[in-house]
Amino acid sequence: MKAPVLEIKNFHVDYGLGDEAVQAVRDVTLTLHRGEVLGLAGESGSGKSTLAYGVTRLLPPPGVISGGSVVYHPASGDPYDVMALTDAELRAFRWAETSIVFQGAMNSLNPVHKVSTQMLDVIKAHEPQLSPQARIARAQEMLKLVGISADRMDAYPHQLSGGMRQRVMIGMALVLEPQVVIMDEPTTALDVVMQRQILAQLVELRERLGFSVLFITHDLSLLVEFSDRIAIMYGGRIVEEARSKDLYTDSLHPYSEGLLKSFPALRGERRELSGIPGSPPDLRGMPTGCSFHPRCPQAFDRCSTEIPVLGIPSARNDPHRSVACWLPGRTA
Repeated sequence: MKAPVLEIKNFHVDYGLGDEAVQAVRDVTLTLHRGEVLGLAGESGSGKSTLAYGVTRLLPPPGVISGGSVVYHPASGDPYDVMALTDAELRAFRWAETSIVFQGAMNSLNPVHKVSTQMLDVIKAHEPQLSPQARIARAQEMLKLVGISADRMDAYPHQLSGGMRQRVMIGMALVLEPQVVIMDEPTTALDVVMQRQILAQLVELRERLGFSVLFITHDLSLLVEFSDRIAIMYGGRIVEEARSKDLYTDSLHPYSEGLLKSFPALRGERRELSGIPGSPPDLRGMPTGCSFHPRCPQAFDRCSTEIPVLGIPSARNDPHRSVACWLPGRTA
């Protein structure tokens, strides 16, 4: 296993304060290793994006980080807790060490500024010592790496296709060569052909630049092909974590199994597709015990009274796997 670059430990995020606070992220512990792609999957409302914004301290009110730490391991120097950074230190940390590609490129790019203005602003803010010519050359080089010709730098966002806007966002996220890139459903609004092209390009860029990726999506089929490891999130908690191949061929949590059965296999035998009955839990009134038990076809009495702890499954004895489930052979 490679060295860690980002360690999220016992992380909690609430919306609101006091007795009426809604717990959106509950005791999440997750490690991103250097040079890997870690996929984070789950239905809408499971807490994926809230976790990403909490980790980068971009959480808008009334979101509150109520516990935990995010330890970042720089390429050189001692690790430090992102939660303890001052505003000035946080400004230097964002984009240079960790960047984020937001959902919806059209909403993330400023519609009244050219692509060149927005990319050069990032470089100027973090590397003011560079000359204007050097900044332009850096921006052009990054656009070329993501498959956009330099003559499109003077285009406005509305003059670019959806795929090109998404490539610009990825180029902006990588222009300072950060160690960690968080991608929050970056291909959701794109057709499957464009999704494939952008993901292939991300793989190539990762191999060339060596950054780590936390890739957030509700599309588990995308992660199975693209990620090294996958973590499944439900009701604000991580319920299973495994290498992509292991999760696809031998998922342990009933929720993971339900997600895998909701899309067709491209190869091999045909299998019947089946959705997950019911709806995701209301965070204002979470079920007792395992939050998935009202929808789980294998639930039994203990599931409704005790919260399972994420740990190594007893039947597998694989340190690279963890699951939070009371079914036989799956508890730690």
